[in-house]
Amino acid sequence: MEARAQARYVRVTPMKARRVINLIRGMNAADAQAVLTFAPQAASEPIGKVLASAIANATNNHAMDSRGLVVSEAFVDEGPTMKRIRPRAQGRAYRVRKRSSHITVIVSDGVAIIKPAKAVKPAKPAKEAAAPKAEAKAPAAKKAPAVKKAPAAKKAPAEKKAPAVKKTTAKATTKSTDAKKKG
Repeated sequence: MEARAQARYVRVTPMKARRVINLIRGMNAADAQAVLTFAPQAASEPIGKVLASAIANATNNHAMDSRGLVVSEAFVDEGPTMKRIRPRAQGRAYRVRKRSSHITVIVSDGVAIIKPAKAVKPAKPAKEAAAPKAEAKAPAAKKAPAVKKAPAAKKAPAEKKAPAVKKTTAKATTKSTDAKKKG
């Protein structure tokens, strides 16, 4: 049997909350509460509240023993992001994203809930399934070999023209020599 608790729109970034959630996933519920009490991260406080709520739901709603509870699932989903503006130099404005998260913790006592199995179609025997494939592999009729075309005659390479010689003026040469003298 399992019990769940969820806190929505918590003003903690999901990335920081996931760091803390990864610490307690799969732990005994009492040990997880102790870890969250002494964890230095700010996200450990709201996660601790959600865990305490899940334990309370298990004991009050499902009559489970709190000493045998285990954190079977714990995850953090991204909530809505509030967009704010931070003024910057020269009249610019930078976007500030204030992220929120939805924290879910599921505790269980280790007793599995038996769910009815889905109806499954019976599989065909291997001999019947292999028979149609063998028939499909039988060659139908041979095709005539394809006629190859003769390769096209190669063209002679085009003659390359000599590169054009740039004409320099007296002004251009004097400017470049003047620049060298100054530098």
